[in-house]
Amino acid sequence: MMRPQCSVLDLRGLNIVAVLGVGILATHCRHLLETRRPDAASPAPPAVLSFHAVHLGWNVALFPVLFFFSGLYYTDVVSALSVLAAYYHHLRRVREEASSLLSDWTVVVAGVLALLMRQTNVFWVVVYMGGLEAVAAVKALRPEPVARPTMTTMGEYVRFYAWRYSVGDVHDPPLNTAWPDDLFFSILSIGIAALANPLRVLKKVYPHITVMALFAGFVAWNGGVVLGDKSNHVATLHLAQMLYIWPLFAFFSFPLFLPSAVGLLRFLRGAFGAASGKNAPSRLAEPSPSTPSRKHTLPGSSQTGSSKKQKIRAQEDEPGRQVADAPAASPFVNALQTLISSKLYHLLLTPTLVALTFAVVRFNTIIHPFTLADNRHYMFYVFRYTIRRPGLFRYYLVVPYTLARWLCWDTLGGCGQGGLLSDHTGDCSGRYTASRPGPFENSPFGSPAQRARAEKPPATEPLEEEALEQPARSGDDTADDDGNDSKAAKAAKARHDPFAIVTLADPASQTTEPPASSTAVLLLLATALSLVTAPLVEPRYFILPWIFWRILVPAWRLHGHGHAAAAHPALARLERLPVLGSLARFGKRFDVRLILETLWFVLVNVVTMYIFLAKPYLWRSEDGRILDNGRMQRFMW
Repeated sequence: MMRPQCSVLDLRGLNIVAVLGVGILATHCRHLLETRRPDAASPAPPAVLSFHAVHLGWNVALFPVLFFFSGLYYTDVVSALSVLAAYYHHLRRVREEASSLLSDWTVVVAGVLALLMRQTNVFWVVVYMGGLEAVAAVKALRPEPVARPTMTTMGEYVRFYAWRYSVGDVHDPPLNTAWPDDLFFSILSIGIAALANPLRVLKKVYPHITVMALFAGFVAWNGGVVLGDKSNHVATLHLAQMLYIWPLFAFFSFPLFLPSAVGLLRFLRGAFGAASGKNAPSRLAEPSPSTPSRKHTLPGSSQTGSSKKQKIRAQEDEPGRQVADAPAASPFVNALQTLISSKLYHLLLTPTLVALTFAVVRFNTIIHPFTLADNRHYMFYVFRYTIRRPGLFRYYLVVPYTLARWLCWDTLGGCGQGGLLSDHTGDCSGRYTASRPGPFENSPFGSPAQRARAEKPPATEPLEEEALEQPARSGDDTADDDGNDSKAAKAAKARHDPFAIVTLADPASQTTEPPASSTAVLLLLATALSLVTAPLVEPRYFILPWIFWRILVPAWRLHGHGHAAAAHPALARLERLPVLGSLARFGKRFDVRLILETLWFVLVNVVTMYIFLAKPYLWRSEDGRILDNGRMQRFMW
């Protein structure tokens, strides 16, 4: 109950309520992501909250930087709550091809409220969510499929794919199958589709444009973005922020890196085995597109679609049409095909990224005066013992920057992405691989398997309220016909049981699905825009980037690699043990990383709160005089 006069306790109590709201909204945002159908043949996902979504939501609320400031009166917690509320509304909007006027103006109101909390939220409510709206608008197009013609010149490739992209046949694979060239073609194809369908895109994003216009008007009226001390908050190009973010993510989220660590150990074991002449365990080779296996066939895929699609696929798979009769492609096309399909460009891309990292460290390391002056904050000591150390120490940090960046990106893509460090099995994240293409794969230089891609999901998916009514109606119809509910109707009702526990073992669960390539690119763009304009390095600035990254990280189940349908020998032995066997079986149904993450967050929170409460100190000048009127200072984020 509020006192007659607002007290410090009341103000801090507001943040306690807000952090609970952040956890609840994170749960429901994750739930909306999990209940999107990846293709037309996938079964309807459970309408109730998964155990993973609930646990993830409370881990987000326990995120140490966010949780710490929930006990103080800082705007960061309410700011995160307002942005998540806008994100929750966005996730409901993109489930419908056409949105109502009320929904559009809710976007404007939610965006303005988020900007009132923190001005840099404009990058999340306009760039990130507005970009996702534009992507959803072009992906909702349903162009008629066509057979890919024989092309020999670069001009023919450009004309054909520019046309296909303009009608909405875009390239946007899930992140677990995406390479850098896929990210490029994803951006290119969606950009072409948006330019070719401006009215369709504008109809979805005009609320975000309205928010941006209001923000621009505020900046013009205020003379800047900042409401308070403008002199110490001048927008500055600070590219080093995009280096600091990855070690921060790695420190807080290292339990999530377990699959990446397992993949790295497996790769090193195979490499040492090959170097020593020993036969390393054979990796599970995925079936080629010409010889699909039962395990890698999507049930009810687009092969059961319309007769026109079947005819086109039959033409593409016709055995007589092989390269023997096709005209030879130009040398430039052949060279480009080889470069992209073999991923040889990584030999240039990786050193280039490392060189750019060195350049940023050398020319764009900015140390704000506040960082040097305020020894209450942990960042003061981080800079003191790392970046500000004499000599070449700051250049040595390029190694942890690079490693942490790879771990964060690898974790976002999920387990079993293929390539050097991991081989995909049926239990890995994502249902699509190079030989099982998803519905939004259309790269000019992609695998021939992408011609047999899955059929696109419906442009409009029912929300939970509508889905809850459907099983009841189907059950009533069955009762009228047969006198009792069928097993199918009972199963449908069970999927909406509010007391059901949806685990990773549920065959209809989409919990392990990674995000689309465009989503990852937009997340990176919004993160960069929100950070590189800030000269001051503050852990609070990384709260929203971490929350959005964490919500998108797919779930992981305990499983083996490279042994086909059989269990990994080590995992099979583990399951036979009394206690560890129960834990292993638990890990097949629940993401054990969340438990480790919870324990780590609790430990960090206990330590930081203990230091804050039990280790106060006085500010003193160099000559020993007590400063700040003798007020006790406390360590904090």
